[in-house]
Amino acid sequence: MDWSGRSVFITGAGKGIGRATAEYLAGLGASVVALSRSAADLDDLATRHACRTLCVDLGDAEAARAAVQQALPVDFLVNCAGITELQPALETSVEAFDAVMAVNVRAPLILAQEYARDRIARGGGGAIVNVSSIASFIGFADHAAYCASKGALDGLTRVMANEWGRHGIRTNGVHPVITLTPMAVKAWSDPEKSEPMLRRVPMGRFVEPIEVAGAIAFLLSDEAAMINGIDMPVDGGFLVN
Repeated sequence: MDWSGRSVFITGAGKGIGRATAEYLAGLGASVVALSRSAADLDDLATRHACRTLCVDLGDAEAARAAVQQALPVDFLVNCAGITELQPALETSVEAFDAVMAVNVRAPLILAQEYARDRIARGGGGAIVNVSSIASFIGFADHAAYCASKGALDGLTRVMANEWGRHGIRTNGVHPVITLTPMAVKAWSDPEKSEPMLRRVPMGRFVEPIEVAGAIAFLLSDEAAMINGIDMPVDGGFLVN
């Protein structure tokens, strides 16, 4: 796909998968609007690539809506921003649960709503990728709020695909296994915890952010024109083991 003349709005673009996706698509010629809550990360990204940046905390619903309205119009949307709180189910606080759901579920809904309204009004179709996780399929210990949020995001993806596909807007999810991002390092730094996971990956390693970026780019591209509403694992075979 020729990305020149195409624009994409990417949340969570300061680090990890979002950063890799922003750099990957910018390198292919796309015009990138990058959102992060870290001004330092955005400044670094902007010095390396010609992209617009928005520094926003997506936990603030009104700030999230204002940010996407400022970014529009764009051809594509990637909801990649995410947070986690490591608490077992018995100890998950209301505050932690609400914070994770606000960023991982509510913000993607708000951004997708505004994006879809704009695309429908323009009649041009479009594509959304919601970055989920294999944690939506598996109940990882100490990840109660995170697993719940990714399961909820998957439900939204399927409804969006159903409703907005009728307007030519495709919505898909990608589901990485542990990806070597700063958030994953925080969550899986204990070898006693990470080694059993690694043994379940037939490919013998965890995922690099650029490998998820490639899957995202494919799902946005014209080559995926009839792919709508799927959960795409990027997991080295973890889910078949």
